[in-house]
Amino acid sequence: MTKEQKNEVIEVLKGKFSQYSNFYVTNTESLTVAQIGKLRRACFDKEVEMKVAKNTLIRKALESIDAEKYSGVYDSLNNVTALLFSDNPKEPAMILTSFRKSLNGEKPELKAAFINGDVYTGDNNLKSLTQIKTKNELIGEVIGLLQSPAKRVLAALLHHHEKQAEATTPAE
Repeated sequence: MTKEQKNEVIEVLKGKFSQYSNFYVTNTESLTVAQIGKLRRACFDKEVEMKVAKNTLIRKALESIDAEKYSGVYDSLNNVTALLFSDNPKEPAMILTSFRKSLNGEKPELKAAFINGDVYTGDNNLKSLTQIKTKNELIGEVIGLLQSPAKRVLAALLHHHEKQAEATTPAE
């Protein structure tokens, strides 16, 4: 790879890191070409971008954006690395989990995840990352909580109104 090609890759990666506030660093070392293709298709179907790059180029791209912000990710840049970029913080974890189930295996391994400024390192975090609530899920919960008291008040008022109506109705 020429210096010019390396610089191109770094620029592409910088664009992706700037575009997405969530990315996963995975180890795809023991996967076959067919399995990598299947993983790429699964990512594409769920609107997750998958990029494979050399660790040194990934590190240079991260350092050129904000060396301090991404410092927790650097130790995970070893072996064969695939990056999964997504707007949804939990989608890559869901893809990795279901992909593993289909293979009955432990690969691809989660090396690190960068979620909205927080770094999660190690494969042991994968299960908890599948349970992260998305922005829309949180908004839905808040709306549900806000609607609940209003519904109770309306139900109580209607019930009270019905009781009054029954009390004023003449007996037959």
